[in-house]
Amino acid sequence: MLQAVEETDLRKFDPTKQHTLSGTVTVSGKGLLLGEEATTTILPAPVGHGVVFERIDLNPPVYIPAHVSNVTDRARRTTLKVGTVAVETVEHCMSALAGLKVDNVLIQIDGPELPCGDGSAAPFSDPILEVGIEEQDAPRNIFKVIEPIVVEDGDAMIAALPCKDHEMKIIFDLDYGSNSHRIKRQTQAYSSANGSYIQEIARARTYSLKEEAQALWDQGMCRHLTPKDVLVIGDDGPIDNAYRFENEPVRHKIVDLLGDLYLIGGEIHGRIVAHKSGHSMNRRLCQKILDQAESRHRQDVVLRGREIDIRSIQRLMPHRYPMLLVDRVVEMDGDRKAIGIKNVTINEPFFEGHYPGTPIMPGVLVVEAMAQLGGLLMSRKLEHAGKIAVLLSLDKVKLRRPIIPGDQLILEAEAVRTRARTGTLKCKAYVGSKLVAEAQIRFMMVDAEPD
Repeated sequence: MLQAVEETDLRKFDPTKQHTLSGTVTVSGKGLLLGEEATTTILPAPVGHGVVFERIDLNPPVYIPAHVSNVTDRARRTTLKVGTVAVETVEHCMSALAGLKVDNVLIQIDGPELPCGDGSAAPFSDPILEVGIEEQDAPRNIFKVIEPIVVEDGDAMIAALPCKDHEMKIIFDLDYGSNSHRIKRQTQAYSSANGSYIQEIARARTYSLKEEAQALWDQGMCRHLTPKDVLVIGDDGPIDNAYRFENEPVRHKIVDLLGDLYLIGGEIHGRIVAHKSGHSMNRRLCQKILDQAESRHRQDVVLRGREIDIRSIQRLMPHRYPMLLVDRVVEMDGDRKAIGIKNVTINEPFFEGHYPGTPIMPGVLVVEAMAQLGGLLMSRKLEHAGKIAVLLSLDKVKLRRPIIPGDQLILEAEAVRTRARTGTLKCKAYVGSKLVAEAQIRFMMVDAEPD
């Protein structure tokens, strides 16, 4: 257990293991932009729980996992949303959890926005250190950057590059161009392995130029704050305030970047280089790193070999040539998830009549291939012995790019809801790392006819 605020103690913990809190943390105050009073309670959580927000001011309470897939567009902040329910300005809390390597917590909040405190991550990191951090007996989720990824928007850029070390290294270059007389060009480096988060990053506060602060005020935001509360920067520097660090603005950019990237669901190992990046670009990079990791996982599964070969598939399914569209199943996680392969060759009978001059696999057959893998997954349930899956409905069907001879379709089916006789699956098809088709498919299990 960690009780002291000395950050060097963090190195005593195994960086490969998951962590939670040793007790409960409570942070109260007004939100940064909306200004509503809220209390946030951070509770320990078991292995594999992840970071989950809970809006306890609603009846029933609404759970929102802290994941990039739940991010919604908001200006100047990071917001999570499920359905119509949102939690605003989560980046400083997420940054504290990332910097202190906390993997599993439930964060209860009785309002729409987290308290802002002084606009840094310290209102969250300091009480976490005071209550203590507890090591858990399970490996952390690690997302290793395998190939370079670059996100650009005008002259702004953020990139993720492979790194031989088992850590995240960040170099952030902040350049305000024509406003450099107010905020000079500044650079800051950070390493997740050197134990410098509390001392070098966490206390850097959010900031804005004087005219940006005025624009927010005119929109009805931040009206509870004065320049004494957060950094508002004019021609002569901070107004009614002083920098904690000479380059505090770029350090706060790293606060935000760490919080945004932690929405991947674990720690990223790689070298992050950023120039003028903000929340939107940070999240785009986060999603691309996640896509790369998922693509690598699918390829690794394919290389590991088959789990259900074609003879076993034929015993489970009534389909035969030319309508059997799954060549093999390479992973079957119980009745929860399956990954299969369809090799597309020029010898497919449908190429003779479907755009023969420019062979394209019919989209309906791509959907059929996904449905067949879904049917195999449904057939794995013990209560489905002697039954076959019959398609009931298709929803959210999207065909994103053509499939041509020589492509290998990697099919993916994941259970959304399953009952005794029906099931709903989320299905996807990839060629390499590119998503080419997806659909939500509903099945009914019916008795198979005897041979």
